[in-house]
Amino acid sequence: MGRRLATSVHVRHPETNEWLILQPGDEPDEALAEVITHPSAWERDADEDSEDGGEGDGGDVGAKADGDAKPRSRARKTADE
Repeated sequence: MGRRLATSVHVRHPETNEWLILQPGDEPDEALAEVITHPSAWERDADEDSEDGGEGDGGDVGAKADGDAKPRSRARKTADE
């Protein structure tokens, strides 16, 4: 059994050069799976869920943590000023 898609994906078939629209739940063949590189396109495996305790959906890939926010360079002015 191959990997299952979690979202719709538009992809060009690597052999026929034809544009395809794959739907959530589809299990593309290996040639197509290799060109779908975005991690959020795929459903999480049961093994991945057990590694992180099954919490979260992995949708925040690349998101900044709260402590990573840039400090403001100046205070905002209020309407009364």
